[in-house]
Amino acid sequence: MLKHDGASNKVVLKSYFVTLAHSLRPMASLSIEINGELYESSSSGDGQYDAFVRALRLIYKKTLGRKFPMLLNYAVTIPPGGRTDAFVQTVITWSYQDKVFRTRGLDADQTEAAIKATIKMLNMIEEY
Repeated sequence: MLKHDGASNKVVLKSYFVTLAHSLRPMASLSIEINGELYESSSSGDGQYDAFVRALRLIYKKTLGRKFPMLLNYAVTIPPGGRTDAFVQTVITWSYQDKVFRTRGLDADQTEAAIKATIKMLNMIEEY
């Protein structure tokens, strides 16, 4: 397991924009601060979250020349009962440098919950 005390904020998502439109590929644009440096990226994907992760990978792989963790599993828990304002939980399992670990995100929006889990993961690998 990767060590993480929850206090690190070496990676801060400054802004993001995701779009989904009929007959167009989902797009994501983001601005992220990593160790005090600001980076921006955009990408398309198979879904909004996929586009977001692809934009992050561009920063880590192309700009920083660093390995980006492999997503192994993605699970979303939506409370029963049909409440559209209920919080959803996203649990993502990652593999990084021969270690497997999970991060969780909680939000009323499924994509936002996944993004929160991803930012937690990025802060964990910055400590690694």
